[in-house]
Amino acid sequence: MYISLEDGQYWYETYGEGIPVVLLHGFTGSTETWNDFLRSVEGIKVITIDLPGHGKTELENPRFMEDCCKDLDMIFETIGLDSFHLLGYSMGGRTALSYACLYPERLQSLILESASPGLLSNVERTNRIENDERLAEKLEKEGIQSFIDFWENIPLFSTQKNLPASVKEAIRKERLNQDAVGLATSLRYMGTGKQPSWWKDLSTIPIPVFLLTGEKDEKFVRINKKMQKLFFSCKLKVCENVGHAIHVENPEIFGKLVTEFVKEVHNRC
Repeated sequence: MYISLEDGQYWYETYGEGIPVVLLHGFTGSTETWNDFLRSVEGIKVITIDLPGHGKTELENPRFMEDCCKDLDMIFETIGLDSFHLLGYSMGGRTALSYACLYPERLQSLILESASPGLLSNVERTNRIENDERLAEKLEKEGIQSFIDFWENIPLFSTQKNLPASVKEAIRKERLNQDAVGLATSLRYMGTGKQPSWWKDLSTIPIPVFLLTGEKDEKFVRINKKMQKLFFSCKLKVCENVGHAIHVENPEIFGKLVTEFVKEVHNRC
């Protein structure tokens, strides 16, 4: 279903009944990212959203991270989500964390899969902005297929090469269905270098936080161990034998961990 704004529309989908959980996908993803998760959970009402530059969401003007979070808050208000759990993966995790820092009032808990609070130093941010600009130019010059051929072979996704052929085909199809201009705009406006650094804000988040990383994703394991120490209430799970995309590489354990955490928090409230 679409929710209209002055300059376009966001696509969102709703599944099931029960405790409301909003899911935000990663870069080159869409609502389809969560298909396996939907098959592995019960007692949860799942709301998935296509973020700016991705899937069926169509916006005339680009969105910085803060703009996207403002849009999301409007969407939640429109569809009557006054209290819910928010889960984000990678880019969607950065978005979910940004939303929690800016609009914590609606949230019962925050679940971050392979996410970060951004970059601390100006040098790191500048280097990342320059790198993302090169990726954006690659998208615009070479097109979506050439970019996806490159993107699916970066070290971050090396563990996905061991997945069944049918799963790899579904991931590739989802990525190829993206729009090159949309992805380039996402990199330029919502990339890690452009978003605020939330490291100093983590201790102010008043809700339970659940961090999930894959043990083979060593960079994000290090980042999340640092993050865990800063939250008011936080648990960290390093999942065995998986990399960056736990929900893809082991959807059953991912669904089990998320469901147990959501129900535990819900029962305490």
